[in-house]
Amino acid sequence: MAALVIAEHDNQTLKAATLNAVAAALQCSPEVDILVAGSGVDAVASAAAQIAGVRNVVQMDAPALADQLAEPLAVQILSIASGYSHILAPATASGKNVLPRVAAKLDVAQLSDVTKVVSPDTFERPIYAGNAIATVQSGDPVKIITVRTTGFDPVAATGGSATVEKQAVAESAGKSSFVGRELTKSDRPELTAAKIIVSGGRGLGSGEKYQELIAPLADKLGAALGASRAAVDAGYVPNDYQVGQTGKIVAPQLYIAVGISGAIQHLAGMKDSKVIVAINKDPEAPIFGVADYGLVADLNTAVPELTQALS
Repeated sequence: MAALVIAEHDNQTLKAATLNAVAAALQCSPEVDILVAGSGVDAVASAAAQIAGVRNVVQMDAPALADQLAEPLAVQILSIASGYSHILAPATASGKNVLPRVAAKLDVAQLSDVTKVVSPDTFERPIYAGNAIATVQSGDPVKIITVRTTGFDPVAATGGSATVEKQAVAESAGKSSFVGRELTKSDRPELTAAKIIVSGGRGLGSGEKYQELIAPLADKLGAALGASRAAVDAGYVPNDYQVGQTGKIVAPQLYIAVGISGAIQHLAGMKDSKVIVAINKDPEAPIFGVADYGLVADLNTAVPELTQALS
């Protein structure tokens, strides 16, 4: 049977994480469909139809789906679930919100944070903050999977020629409603999709130092801004900057960690980065154990010098 990928989007553009989920789905089944559920999503459905390897795009369009609430979105997924052996979504806030509800309604176990497809019924996922890899085999008739996007290279966003099939929206009980959303506006790349990330930790000492040292370096590199949980908890930056097990999982081409000791919680979120550069005055900091390049130095001196050298 075919696999279904739940597209992640903002009703206007398709999120890059969908491409990673499609890559995982193609390893589960040669036939992959995408569900685009939202409000005014013709452009998203058209973009999804261009993804390489996709057979069909199921479009469900209604105002009630505009805010991607878990309850109405789960109802749409359940209405077509019987035609699929695998249902996948990126392991983002959205995917983690809706798929557990789908799994519960189908009375099957969810396979979370999958990083490798061994076979259509066997998968690998990290446990113990990524220090061990569990191989899990599922005998459920439908596999509900959240995909850790860093584990799969994205498929091509163009080159496909899938058909777009508009389907009627299933009625939802309407027990939840959208109240509001607070977003941090930034011209920088999105953290989970950025090719370069500069992160700051508690070693910076204050939010002012973060802006004084980290932001200019990120500007020079065209990088996204990240932070450790300690820096977020201390109020240096908003919590959507957090990289780690309880934050965002990233795997950029270049990750620069400034004043970050390397607690296991943080390492779980960035150790798959292609090149890791660490700047820390403590030569025994755990971050140096995963870093490709390490600089033992005072960040107050080293970071401005690095920024200046990039001018």
